[in-house]
Amino acid sequence: MTSFDTSPQLNVWRALLALAVVFVMLATTGWTAVRSHRTPSPLQASLSAWEHGRIGGHALPDPDETPARLARFFASLTDRQRDRLVRRYPLALGNMNGAPVVLRYRANRVALHTARETERALMHDDRLSAVGQNAAGRRMHRYDALLENGRQILAFDPEASGRVAEVFGDLDRAQRVSVVVPGVDTDVLTFQRTNRRYSAPVGMASALYRAERETSPTTRTAVIAWADYTAPSGVGMDAATAMRANSGALRLNALVRALPGRAQVALYCHSYGSVVCGVAAHALPRRVTDIAVAGSPGMRVENAAGLRTDARVWAMRDADDWIQDVPYLEVGGLGHGADPVSPGFGARVLSARGAKGHGGYFEPGTESLHNFAEIGVGAYGAVRCARRDQNDQRNRKDDVCLKGLSDRAMAGRA
Repeated sequence: MTSFDTSPQLNVWRALLALAVVFVMLATTGWTAVRSHRTPSPLQASLSAWEHGRIGGHALPDPDETPARLARFFASLTDRQRDRLVRRYPLALGNMNGAPVVLRYRANRVALHTARETERALMHDDRLSAVGQNAAGRRMHRYDALLENGRQILAFDPEASGRVAEVFGDLDRAQRVSVVVPGVDTDVLTFQRTNRRYSAPVGMASALYRAERETSPTTRTAVIAWADYTAPSGVGMDAATAMRANSGALRLNALVRALPGRAQVALYCHSYGSVVCGVAAHALPRRVTDIAVAGSPGMRVENAAGLRTDARVWAMRDADDWIQDVPYLEVGGLGHGADPVSPGFGARVLSARGAKGHGGYFEPGTESLHNFAEIGVGAYGAVRCARRDQNDQRNRKDDVCLKGLSDRAMAGRA
């Protein structure tokens, strides 16, 4: 047995995981028994209807068809036919990679209207407890917010805790696309927050979009707040394994491959979201040029080379981020591997000055957000590397996080 197997830190970690397993089993046994014979979810029902549907005398294409073929199918339809599909199959169409994004926005508005009315009825359903009615009210108000004018909802699924993705900017015309991949406790209700605004996906993505616009007003950018995977709830067993990351990585890869145009893509992966990005990295298309992680518990590899990607890998962690106390190892599937900001990992380590803890990386005015924005517009020479100490005055081009960048990249927005 190696020396770390008996360390107090690891023993505490294992004990916590064991307790989490017991808690999850006790908490979910009754739930699964009750829900094992459920009817299909709204999305499943919509997809089933789509698979049996027809338009213009022809069967509808497989919703899992390649994005290129789906794009050709929708291009062949009249405006009236497209409108009919939006109204008949809103959830299927709203979540269909390869469908025109404007159609997806419209379809998800229809789906959100339906979901809102469902929750409104549940608020007054006497069969529900007061807690259940209150939960329905919270979801109804969240759907109300998502239906506000101008919001571009790229994906929406009301099942269970819910999944959602929102676009800031013009995705069809963007020269560069940024995708924010959040971590634990992300669902429909936590997609947007009033308190701690910039720790939620909407706040993260909107702040990044504004920062990119300020950094390079002439660069057409779009940012996606991507909460379209089932994230772990809390820091229990799900957060300590790759189970949620494995399914999330498939969804992330599908999203990136279906993005319109030829824009370069940067991923911004926060906390457990960096596990998702680490698992996805080897399969992502070459249009993904940058993977930036913040507050990472690990990426399921021992070093950046293990990600098997041509994308530049960036990492940052605030000095006050509690994630640094999580053991950076992987034992029997538990834990997520090496620390991405450690010297041996091989990532380009960026300054996170001003972030103030685990949830502050997208706060306006921080060096972390500044760095994200510079990467997002391709101004690599303007990023601020992490310093070993406050008195470090090295030449910027000697910084490890800038080594290997081309002269053109080092020139900033040239």
